[in-house]
Amino acid sequence: MLYALRPTRGDSRRRIRVALAVVAALGGSVSFAAMGDVASSAATASAARTSTVKLAHTSLGEILVDGSGFTLYLFTRDRRNRDSCTGVSGCLGVWPALTTRTRPLVGPHVRRSLLGTIKLHGNVRQITYAGHPLYTYALDFARRSTLYVGAFEYGGFWYAVNAAGKTLK
Repeated sequence: MLYALRPTRGDSRRRIRVALAVVAALGGSVSFAAMGDVASSAATASAARTSTVKLAHTSLGEILVDGSGFTLYLFTRDRRNRDSCTGVSGCLGVWPALTTRTRPLVGPHVRRSLLGTIKLHGNVRQITYAGHPLYTYALDFARRSTLYVGAFEYGGFWYAVNAAGKTLK
């Protein structure tokens, strides 16, 4: 499947996604375990800036998105304030954690009281909402896309989250 590519605007994580999509479209073989290492370094690079959590209107209703408008997901294998994806080989390559090194910013109607962080490695922290660690999807190239909501990978489901911190399927 060939994905529509979009401009990257200097975001290293997005550039990696585009490169992986091109390799896949050309029939190349990419190991998801190797993607985990790439995503880990990309997450560290993108964590240098402050991340934003905001709301966007989609076919599922209002859902949490990152500062660029891409859907944020929760993983059903996670426990409250505990990331289970980091322990699964290749998981963070496909579902990169939403990370920050500073206090995350919130958009209108996002409850700051539900926003938190958990420690991953070094000074990198994964953003949580209502205790759910948040992730993006590596091949999600359309802003506000809900195409991958309900996907089953790495032993759990990936769902969107609303402003109340509830799961949207």
